[in-house]
Amino acid sequence: MNDKHLAYVLLRRDEKVLLIRRAPGTFLAGHWEFPGGTAEPGEAPEDTAIREAAEETGLRVRLTGERARRSWPDRTGKPFTVHAAYFDAHPDFQGELRLDPAEHDAHRWLTPDDAAELPLSDHVRQVLLG
Repeated sequence: MNDKHLAYVLLRRDEKVLLIRRAPGTFLAGHWEFPGGTAEPGEAPEDTAIREAAEETGLRVRLTGERARRSWPDRTGKPFTVHAAYFDAHPDFQGELRLDPAEHDAHRWLTPDDAAELPLSDHVRQVLLG
């Protein structure tokens, strides 16, 4: 089976970062995460990050650099590895923040310390606090 490739964007406003909460009925419902998602076949991680940020938040972003890469075994026990790339984005993003209610039901701008109090997946916590 093919591995799964994800890309996430860390949108910053001053000392705060944007986190979005997974909606009820979704995988990891109630957990907070960065905007991001699954790469389409042949899609570069940078392109995935930009596309997913737009799809999940309505914001157009400009990446400023790669922050981290992480890999872990699939949490559901399927025989593949998840690979994730995390990118910083330019703070002058454009658009009005609007979530897709089928995927996410809330957003917050939080400092890393405040975000650490929320339910976060291990990989999000590592990148946010690392």
